[in-house]
Amino acid sequence: MHKTDPADVMGVILAGGLSRRMAGQEKACLALNGKTLLERMVFSLTPQVATLAINANGDASRFASFGLPVFPDLRTDFPGPLAGIETALTMATMPWVLTVPTDLPFLPQNLVWILCQATQDPVIPVTVATGERLHPTVALWPRQIRPKITEALDAGQLALGQWFAGHPHRVVEFPLRADAPDPFFNINTPMDLAAAHQWLECGLARS
Repeated sequence: MHKTDPADVMGVILAGGLSRRMAGQEKACLALNGKTLLERMVFSLTPQVATLAINANGDASRFASFGLPVFPDLRTDFPGPLAGIETALTMATMPWVLTVPTDLPFLPQNLVWILCQATQDPVIPVTVATGERLHPTVALWPRQIRPKITEALDAGQLALGQWFAGHPHRVVEFPLRADAPDPFFNINTPMDLAAAHQWLECGLARS
């Protein structure tokens, strides 16, 4: 049985979306209790992975303060997170790549260790679920799977969930608690941002 070492994992924060439901505000730069969503994600992932990078489009200098590599999408038509994953796998310097979107403020602090323990095959990715909901943008990818991602994109297949449905993968289920937010709660709208503020103000989630 194959087990992955976190020392072999590069983290890539997916921040290349268009934030259509946030009235044009870039989600990575949204403030949540005094820190931007990107700051929170960098803080969460830095101790979990060997190295870290950001997948984002536009002027990379806006992220200069983080001192991290910034990988723009290899495709210029904003086809979605699958293209960000293709970019991450192409640019990766480690055998495994963890992809996580920038808008998950309650990400588990032991996420990478759990996913590494769940790997059973060096060519099969591992993703996560809560309840019956799959969160396919949060996944641990073997770098050599990149050609299959590129093949799907070239064929016009853009939906990440659809990609997983057609390829071998593992799913790790994380428990839901009644007194805490979904660990993969994502901020898509101003209402979601307000809800995240409320969770933090109540002291029921990591601040």
